[in-house]
Amino acid sequence: MQQCGRFLIICLSVFALDVSAINLGDDEFAHLESLYLHLHQNPELSFKEERTALRIAQELEVAGFEVTHQFGGTGVVATMTNGPGPTVLIRGDMDALPVAEQTGLEYASKITGISIDGEEQAVMHACGHDVHMTVLVGTARALATQRDHWQGTLIIIAQPAEERGAGAKAMLDAGLFTKFPRPDYNLALHVSAELPAGKIGYVAGPALANVDSVDITVYGVGGHGAYPHLTKDPVVLSAQIITALQTIVSRELSPLEPAVLTVGSIHGGQKHNVIPNEVKMQLTLRSYTLEVREKMIAAIRRIVKSLASAADIPSEKMPSVEIKDEFTPVAFNNPSLTHRIVGTFVTALGADNVVEASPVMGGEDFGRYGQVEPKIPSLIYWLGAVDRTKHALSQSTGSALPSLHSAYFAPEYAPTIRTGVTAMTAAALELLENARAQ
Repeated sequence: MQQCGRFLIICLSVFALDVSAINLGDDEFAHLESLYLHLHQNPELSFKEERTALRIAQELEVAGFEVTHQFGGTGVVATMTNGPGPTVLIRGDMDALPVAEQTGLEYASKITGISIDGEEQAVMHACGHDVHMTVLVGTARALATQRDHWQGTLIIIAQPAEERGAGAKAMLDAGLFTKFPRPDYNLALHVSAELPAGKIGYVAGPALANVDSVDITVYGVGGHGAYPHLTKDPVVLSAQIITALQTIVSRELSPLEPAVLTVGSIHGGQKHNVIPNEVKMQLTLRSYTLEVREKMIAAIRRIVKSLASAADIPSEKMPSVEIKDEFTPVAFNNPSLTHRIVGTFVTALGADNVVEASPVMGGEDFGRYGQVEPKIPSLIYWLGAVDRTKHALSQSTGSALPSLHSAYFAPEYAPTIRTGVTAMTAAALELLENARAQ
């Protein structure tokens, strides 16, 4: 075993890196801890991550990367070429949420920001993006000191607006894969509010879902609530539509094909005795395949139109169904890549700390990077972040843990960051080092 810089301790075999010897040194952790606390206390909302982006860019420049600022909005792209070999992209996301932190932590966020609606709101890293950025910087710094042990090109990106499902699209639209080397592999992680700190969770295949937002406007002929026979009531029609929409998943899709259709918002009318002219609904759709997604959208259009016709709604007042331009594609973990990297995780962290997880219906726009044609093998995995004592108590008592996006979400950041940097560095070295050894 030999000392290589002050970032990682490594051990070389004849052909490949022995990732079991990777450790984050105390001096390096102190730097990352300071960075984490700064990011946690200074969160910024989607597409407004100016100060955050500047800090991450500065960290990457100091590490020796060539850095491009304000890419795809507030995004940061950092590259390091170290001879011939594969190109590996590692993504971290920067944006926070309009949530008022209630963790009671000494370093809790007290920041406010202007939301997309123009309102001043409290802001918090309730989804762990502060951890993501810290691990991203730690991994970049570690790999920069390990250039004698890998060949290829690293692309480190700090992405804006993941919470709005728009940041990855903005960076791709700005030419991420044309202005910079096209990756051979994409890597990312996401903190888990279910796994204890120190553990990694993985899923091969669909890991996070396709996500669609749908707006439906149901039109009618308003009038006095005492004379409903003189109206075409959009409230009653909307109730029928909502009930009928629930049959799409339960009766039109295979029970073996997971899907979710949720009506999250319905608004119509302003007074007890007035039948309104219209009702507006907002839906979220979740699926793992494009076939299921297309079936759901087609069924929504058919049901809405058919029920409106049955209610004798005039043709010029047929309901409108708008699929919002907010689609987030499935985050699909290439099975071959997943199992390859899982083997590296087991070596680096121990088999007890690497667990197979289940797919979730949450969305993550990291999936976009792998869905470009030709598709790029990609992997996003879960980084345990729950305080280990609280996790054990939850397991023994059945008490609920704060979820992601909760005002009470508080990672046990020290072991989380250490595990995150170890795992991501090991994954990158696995993909780069093998090419050098060949």
